[in-house]
Amino acid sequence: MAEAIGSDRRTRWERRTATPLVVLGGVFIVAYSVVVLWPDAPRAVQVSLVVLLGVVWAVFIAEVVVRIVLTPRGERWNFAWRHPIDVLSAVLPLFRALRVVSLLGDVPYLQRRSGTAVRTRIVVFALSYALMFVYFIALATLAAERDATGATITSFGSAVWWAVVTIATVGYGDTYPITVPGRIYAVMLMAGGVAIVGTASATIISLINERIGQVRQRHDQEPPTDGRV
Repeated sequence: MAEAIGSDRRTRWERRTATPLVVLGGVFIVAYSVVVLWPDAPRAVQVSLVVLLGVVWAVFIAEVVVRIVLTPRGERWNFAWRHPIDVLSAVLPLFRALRVVSLLGDVPYLQRRSGTAVRTRIVVFALSYALMFVYFIALATLAAERDATGATITSFGSAVWWAVVTIATVGYGDTYPITVPGRIYAVMLMAGGVAIVGTASATIISLINERIGQVRQRHDQEPPTDGRV
């Protein structure tokens, strides 16, 4: 009984805070983008944005802590394990954008259980996560690399190019990170690339198999054309 009450309390909390957190997630995306892409902004603007990012980060941490506290004691580790993006968004606010993307799951069509709807859900999520992942890793890597001696990633364009060829597992080698934070982001990007490419490949194979099965089924149902019964 106590576990059910705790879960209900957490669920009510999540419903009440969903919209404000989405708004804060959008604020964080814009503020972080401005900080990285406008390095020559007036000092007053820079300080204001940094303070804003700090406040939003504190809210993210507090929100995750409250959800864990509202979870029954025996289920807290399980909750953290089943919600890695939520937990990581408190440690690394870059993951907050990925949680905003997860709200696409509320679209009615994507909640259907048919094979087509499931594949559509996978494709939509994979593309959305990939785009947001590439964008934020590119921003973070640019912030870490552009002032380093001998850096090859010194503009947002070069950062995006590097992120795209890395997540696609191509890796031309014309641009690469040289700082420790930049290389950590590269490892994260490579791991994400393997997962995304694997998911895309499995989805395409599943679609092809279904189409082949449909063609065979229609062929088996067609009446003979040579007069035989």
